[in-house]
Formats: sequence, structure tokens, C-alpha cells
Amino acid sequence: MKKLAIVVALLTLAGCARIDDYSTVVKAPAPEGLTGYWQTMGPQRALVSPEVIGSLIVTRAGDTLDCRQWQRVIALPGKLTLRDKDVYNVTQNLDVYAVERDGATLKYDGMTLHRVERPTVECAAALAKTPLASVLP
Repeated sequence: MKKLAIVVALLTLAGCARIDDYSTVVKAPAPEGLTGYWQTMGPQRALVSPEVIGSLIVTRAGDTLDCRQWQRVIALPGKLTLRDKDVYNVTQNLDVYAVERDGATLKYDGMTLHRVERPTVECAAALAKTPLASVLP
């Protein structure tokens, strides 16, 4: 019992608090330069196949769509949140991913994404089926 209490205390102090309810996550506006369409270019180690395309769509208000396509399209709406000065994307499935922008590249869930002008046709269709609460510029 003592070990469990110590582990819980350490996780809390480390900032790894678990999210149990998506509606309680406080949405934060997208930091400067993060709004838009981001997409992987070429094979990524974090993805199951070299053919997988990972995309992240971010609105100015902080709404997101995490879209991954290979044999089918998986699109998860989410929202940006801040913890200290770090930006995270929380999906409706309660997955939490750090979002780190470095110029024209974005580090997200073990992937490197680059800014693109528009989403893939498949992700645009997923976005049309599940529109985000706020619109892209």
C-alpha cells in the first residue's frame, strides 16, 4: 500500500496526471505559428507502416483533428491544452500527445510533421464528417 501511495505521489509531482473526462480539459488557443495543416513526409518510425500518413489539423481556437490513414482513416477530434508552458493535444479518446514546433516542423506522437497547404483528400473528408468547433483561417 505504501508503494502505491509513493507511485501516485511521484506521478502527480511529475505532471503525469491522468485525464478521465474529456469535457474537463481546458482548451487553449493555438500558439503563434501552430494553426494550419501538418502532415508527415515519408516513412516514420512511430507509425506501423511506411505507407501511413499522419496529419494534424489545428485551428486558431485550439481545436484539433488527429488524422491517420493507411488501410482506413482514423480521425480523432481533440483540443490543445497547456501544462506550464508546454502544449499538448488531448483527443476525445483521452490520448495526450506533446506538440513541439520548431520552425516549419512539428514533433507529435513520435512523428515529424511539416506544414502543408491543405489536408489529404481522405482527411478533408473526415473533417467534413466531423467538423471542428472552430474553423480554420
